[in-house]
Amino acid sequence: MNTRNIMIVGVGGQGSVLASKLLGHLLITQGYDVKVSEVHGMSQRGGSVVTYVRYGDKVYSPVIDKGQADVIVSFELLEAARNIEYLKPEGQIVTSTQQIDPMPVLIGAMSYPEDLLSKIKALGVKIDALDCVKLAEQAGSTKAVNLVLLGRLSHYFDDIPSEAWDEAINSCVPQKFLELNRKAFELGKNA
Repeated sequence: MNTRNIMIVGVGGQGSVLASKLLGHLLITQGYDVKVSEVHGMSQRGGSVVTYVRYGDKVYSPVIDKGQADVIVSFELLEAARNIEYLKPEGQIVTSTQQIDPMPVLIGAMSYPEDLLSKIKALGVKIDALDCVKLAEQAGSTKAVNLVLLGRLSHYFDDIPSEAWDEAINSCVPQKFLELNRKAFELGKNA
């Protein structure tokens, strides 16, 4: 199998590290060689967080170059737009429609781009966007956006059985948050 590349992008504190850990665990249990790399930036201050997940028969580097991502999973709409140049021409974006104001917007130096989802679609990019915050709230906590996104991402992994996703969730999520996260995953999967 050729190496496949997934970028997980978001803002610090949204749960992208757990999402990448869970995805890496899932892919290892399916027999793939997996490399995961985290690039944090200013994550503790609400800055961008990028994680690379690469898998295949043999993976030598965790880094994804521009134009090489098969899938971009985005926790926030502007982060999806910022990272489009990493997407392959036939690649897929799975994103939350959440909008978090970056520092230049917060201090009034810029404004958040209007109608960003339509602008991304106008580029001809395949984008699967849903209100992950609303679904996470339905599950019991807005902190479960990461599992909502992974549930949605599971649609693009036809070859991985749902039992494997369940096992990865059970292995990576702390016991006290397990039911909440299972529910969030199912809401994303069935949205």
